[in-house]
Amino acid sequence: MPTAPRFIYKICPETMWRAAESDGIFRGSAVDAQDGFIHFSTAAQAVETAARHFAGQAGLLLVQVESARLGDRLRFEPSRGGALFPHLYGDLELAAVTKVAPLPLAPDGRHRFPPLD
Repeated sequence: MPTAPRFIYKICPETMWRAAESDGIFRGSAVDAQDGFIHFSTAAQAVETAARHFAGQAGLLLVQVESARLGDRLRFEPSRGGALFPHLYGDLELAAVTKVAPLPLAPDGRHRFPPLD
């Protein structure tokens, strides 16, 4: 298993993230609950994730998480085309979040990403 990247990313609606901030914890989306883990992407995977699962959606945020703070609950498992994606088994404590940025739509309908670390 390769070394985990320093940061992983979660794309989610702003309303969902603001509720998590209010609750003090992020429990994931309905899809996350259905799958039994919170889906994340690496920096190299985030743009494709947005295009595949959030195409044309406005009002999204990009949440940057420090992977080392998640311990052994973070696992990299095969997904799209066999690529290893980060999955968090359990809730996301907000202390692991290092940055939250808007993910606006560009005129061409794609999301405009901030620089990813």
